[in-house]
Amino acid sequence: MFTGLVETKGVLVQRARRGPGYRVVVASALGSLALGESVSVSGACLTVVSVSSDANSFEADVSLETTEKTTLGALPIGGAVNLERALRVGDRLGGHWVSGHVDGIAQLLSATPAGDAQRLAFAYPRELARFIAVKGSITLDGVSLTVNAVGPDSLEVMVIPHTLHVTTLGALKPGASLNLEVDTLARYAVRYLELGSAFDPEAGLKGALRRAGYEQAPSKP
Repeated sequence: MFTGLVETKGVLVQRARRGPGYRVVVASALGSLALGESVSVSGACLTVVSVSSDANSFEADVSLETTEKTTLGALPIGGAVNLERALRVGDRLGGHWVSGHVDGIAQLLSATPAGDAQRLAFAYPRELARFIAVKGSITLDGVSLTVNAVGPDSLEVMVIPHTLHVTTLGALKPGASLNLEVDTLARYAVRYLELGSAFDPEAGLKGALRRAGYEQAPSKP
């Protein structure tokens, strides 16, 4: 589990085919990592399988599923990535709950200056629309962001100067692809309402509102 608060940027040094997936080497300033440790690499949760003797890089395997669902299979060698180590018990939760399980690919449509900040507009897969709401949280390339505006297949976020500087978001150009993860809580809430209403109308949204004390207004004569 992560927070979406990027610790540092890294560089993809190598990507070698291993069966249907890849073994990647990432240059990192995270310091000493433990074998088996989880690291968010531009929003994708990867497991550390090897660490260099100087602790300046680590290796991780990228499965076929991750290759197909994320940008890691197409990222050019030398490309920058956002890195975050997994949460420890007692750590501050400054962003939001991030699983590192990418839901789809977003594409940058525009970057508009807003003072020192940037207003970024992204296209995203339409099937994810039910999980995204204004003032809700999303993760883009491992960065926790607040949704400022949302449509059926596009959304906007405001990125402050600090985030632009310490993550890869400040170097994005229109057309860039990013890993998108919706809010985990939104995913489970929607699943509960969709699955529950399929078997029991009282378990759906109307039932939940009724149990909370909201009654349907009587129809006018």
